[in-house]
Amino acid sequence: MATFMDLNIMNCTDVKKLQSIIEMAAHLGYSAVAINHVAAFEKKKTEIGKPLCPADLFPSPPTVQGKSTPIKILTRLTIIASDPSHYNTLRSTSTLTRPYDIVAVYPKTEKLFHAACTSIDVDVICINVTEKAPFFFRRPPISAAIERGIFFELIYTPAIKDSTLRRYTISNALNLMQTCKGKNIIISSGAERPLELRGPYDVATLKTAFGITYTVKKPQVVEDEGSAEEPVSKKAKKE
Repeated sequence: MATFMDLNIMNCTDVKKLQSIIEMAAHLGYSAVAINHVAAFEKKKTEIGKPLCPADLFPSPPTVQGKSTPIKILTRLTIIASDPSHYNTLRSTSTLTRPYDIVAVYPKTEKLFHAACTSIDVDVICINVTEKAPFFFRRPPISAAIERGIFFELIYTPAIKDSTLRRYTISNALNLMQTCKGKNIIISSGAERPLELRGPYDVATLKTAFGITYTVKKPQVVEDEGSAEEPVSKKAKKE
């Protein structure tokens, strides 16, 4: 049986809302979710605290729809980086990232994107879907990231909220897909409310709409006219 995960459930101070989102995810068939704590160093006094303890959120996590197992709750840290100094937190020696199950980065410039692909110790690189990409996706850094086991993340909630954001989402997704040939791409919700979640198979359909699923046209075999078999209707008339 397939296992589905949503690795971007936005953290919030409203515990009941967060519980409702996770309950909805379990109802839709997700086996695991990641609660995403975002650290935007562009803002002053940004601090990275300890991740939310899943046991405090759910002493008894909800059961996944169609399965007898409870949903697994992971913790995630996403760094929004607009300056090279912001990557100091992501060094392997940093004690701030160790408590988190998943570490992601959202690079705002091409230089930072290149560094994230080639040298920074992260699990996920977030791709902007709310505006036109500020730089082109180049194959060498993306290939390096794929070799290092790093995944590129696209979120789908902007695409279901606004037609303009939908165009940006599809455009940026297509550009990324063409460069990485569909490899190491994950689709997450980035949900802040239960109603923003979509089921795994709906997301799979959306993934196809983004153009990440390839279709290959089967080549036609041209036969020699002399060796081609006659249609059954002509055979019947001759007999």
